[in-house]
Amino acid sequence: QVQLVESGGGLVQAGDSLTLSCATSGGIFPWSTMAWFRQAPEQEREFVASIRWGAGTTIYADSVKDRFTISRDAYKNTVYLQMISLKPEDTALYYCAEGSGRTVKEYINWGRGTQVTVSS
Repeated sequence: QVQLVESGGGLVQAGDSLTLSCATSGGIFPWSTMAWFRQAPEQEREFVASIRWGAGTTIYADSVKDRFTISRDAYKNTVYLQMISLKPEDTALYYCAEGSGRTVKEYINWGRGTQVTVSS
């Protein structure tokens, strides 16, 4: 099973930028999808962005489109989430996951998350 470890979270102000990293233990198949989800307090976990490991095809939630960019470095076995123009509503625990699709149940491997807090 692929191990996933997120990092890069922190406390920032509205309008700031932040880049999250997800280090994997490798062995990700080209047809697998790596994704970022987030969960705010008392909210359901929601899809943020995904990238097909082999093809690099990306999908974004409407709420982050044009502000967030997902990418991967196959040599470093790492997935990134670059976030700009952060808003207080982006505050959440951000998770990296391996699977497919856009729903939580389609992802089989999860990291423990990294906290992002955006102050107004």
